[in-house]
Amino acid sequence: MKVPVARFVVMLFYLTRWYIDAYQSSFLKYNSFLSIKKAPKRVECVMNVACSDNVDSVSEVVTTEKRIGKLQAKLTKTGVVLFITSMCVALPVTLLPPEIIFRIGIIDRVQKERLSLRAGQFTARWLLRLIPFAKVKVTPLSKMEKKAGFEPSLWVCNHSSMLDVFFMLALDKKLRGRKKRPIKIVYWRGLESNPITRILFQSCGFIPIEMSANKPGEANVYDKSSFKSFLKQVKIAFNEGFDVGLLPEGQINPTPEKGLLPVFSGAYTLSRMSKRPIRMMALSGTHKLWYGSDPLGKSPIRGREVKLRVYPQKFWFKNGQDFIDTFFINRWSFWSTRRRFTRRRIKEVVSG
Repeated sequence: MKVPVARFVVMLFYLTRWYIDAYQSSFLKYNSFLSIKKAPKRVECVMNVACSDNVDSVSEVVTTEKRIGKLQAKLTKTGVVLFITSMCVALPVTLLPPEIIFRIGIIDRVQKERLSLRAGQFTARWLLRLIPFAKVKVTPLSKMEKKAGFEPSLWVCNHSSMLDVFFMLALDKKLRGRKKRPIKIVYWRGLESNPITRILFQSCGFIPIEMSANKPGEANVYDKSSFKSFLKQVKIAFNEGFDVGLLPEGQINPTPEKGLLPVFSGAYTLSRMSKRPIRMMALSGTHKLWYGSDPLGKSPIRGREVKLRVYPQKFWFKNGQDFIDTFFINRWSFWSTRRRFTRRRIKEVVSG
């Protein structure tokens, strides 16, 4: 029996990755045995901090970051480019059937948007399995919480790479379960200049917001005249059975290793106006695969581990600053804010 070429290539990729991981692990152990200088350590604050009862606050945690070999970095970069290229080819194909049956009147607009979102998630999920360029670690909700479903909510997450949206699409089912309400993401309308993102965002009914073009790290300048239309679309999305997803940093963070960009409190304002709770997600590691707004394939590969987490707590904030402080905790970056958060506050966010 002949083995299909595609299956053979995937098997070869897996075997190569396994060999490189095993070789690097053996090499590090050998260096440790000979007392050779190990990989440098860095200071990083993580969310799953073990707080003892005698500790009132947390400042920083020291963790070890593994180096990635040259061959593994080249294979990973090839995987990233292949994944994005495959998404650009596959998305228009998978999104075409919902568009066709909508145009001939078999389904309405809401059904089309739901089907398109499922098609996008299916495409990202299977391409991530076929091209495993990243080591993904997911902290999902418990089985009881997944079965219970969700009430209408606003979802917020940090944003550090152009890969973020694809990881969120691919892992949404694993993170939130089958009974979750689909999420309409708020995005900058300027992204529609890319034909692939335009097809994806418009087909799924994502909500655009108007603002001036700017470079990463520069302050956002929003078109206030478009706010009324934006709020109307948010209200319609809730009424049609969708949730709304926001990125409080407002743009890709060009230097996530230095902490968050200034956080906007618009999520708190929307929560107060719509009377919907805020739910939080956290994502890290994608900037090590595709940094900031670098051209595709030009970013140096600094790691393969990508972490995603959904927090069980739903939040009703007292004010915008309360939301901003909690979002900093959610991002696993206590060190970047130079603030100290109490043990009780951390446990509320982690355990709900």
